[in-house]
Amino acid sequence: MQDVPNIGVPGGKTVAHGGDLGEVRRRHPDAPQPWIDLSTGINPLPYPVAELPADAWSRLPSHEAGQALIAAAATRYRCKASQLVAAPGTQALIQVLPRLVARSRVAIVGPTYAEHELNWRRHGHDVAVVADLEAANADVVVVVNPDNPTGRLLPTQALRAVAARLLVVDEAFIDLLPNEASLAGGLPDNAIVLRSFGKIYGLAGLRLGFAIAAMPLAQRLREELGPWAVSGPALSIGSAALTDDAWLQETATRLAGDARKLDALLVSAGFTVLGGTPLFRLASHPKAHEKVEDLARQGIHVRAFADRPTCLRFGLPHGDEEFRRLSAALQVPQKVR
Repeated sequence: MQDVPNIGVPGGKTVAHGGDLGEVRRRHPDAPQPWIDLSTGINPLPYPVAELPADAWSRLPSHEAGQALIAAAATRYRCKASQLVAAPGTQALIQVLPRLVARSRVAIVGPTYAEHELNWRRHGHDVAVVADLEAANADVVVVVNPDNPTGRLLPTQALRAVAARLLVVDEAFIDLLPNEASLAGGLPDNAIVLRSFGKIYGLAGLRLGFAIAAMPLAQRLREELGPWAVSGPALSIGSAALTDDAWLQETATRLAGDARKLDALLVSAGFTVLGGTPLFRLASHPKAHEKVEDLARQGIHVRAFADRPTCLRFGLPHGDEEFRRLSAALQVPQKVR
């Protein structure tokens, strides 16, 4: 149910993530069906996937299909194709990157997405979580921008001023922000940008993501990932989605309206909205733990945080029925304890 914050040394605890309903279903077997999973920041209305040719499943991914995906991503992210590395999700890149860097002092601006700290520590780096970019005096600086879960957005001017040997900028939730919010379009020589496909396109199960980096780091990532790192279906679907400007614009409009609707609903239920992105909202409530259980009893799963006990993260409901169920569940009286 809760994040395990800022941990992950070998043999230690692991990081809990949203999106897995197994545990909450076991705790609440009598909850109404179907469950509404608001524990992730994934677009609840995914990109419509066309029927794929049979050989997308039966043949090894082709070089031509890989190049088409890279070309589509380069246009979408406004970067050079030579800088792009396709991977089976940005999580794979988060796992690989610390292996390619000599033991270093690493500063992570946070607390934030805990897999960054876990993986840099796992590979023997000296890691510190710092409160802001000004305190990030290290060989490697890691920033999630916009931040997960607060939505804090650091300007690219401040990121370009970072003098670290390597600057890692995780832009998993940046897709619907203005182009100038991304570092990808004018990449500094010391930077690597991570871009997620599955979140905005609602296809997290496809496992597709990108690194944007200068040579030789981009080439080292390609070598580490090896041949056929991205599946044939992911190459085909990713190429189509990344070139569909009309779908992305329509999605941006819909999500903006849903985010405003969710904010109003949360405020009416006694929450304080602290921030977020177009795909999720972070809100606080003095009885956040009780709210989690109230919602779970109504078949709604949200994200709680061990290091922020009064905070909950809400993904966006989809459609009138999900909003109706969430509104009703948020008004459930607290049980007498």
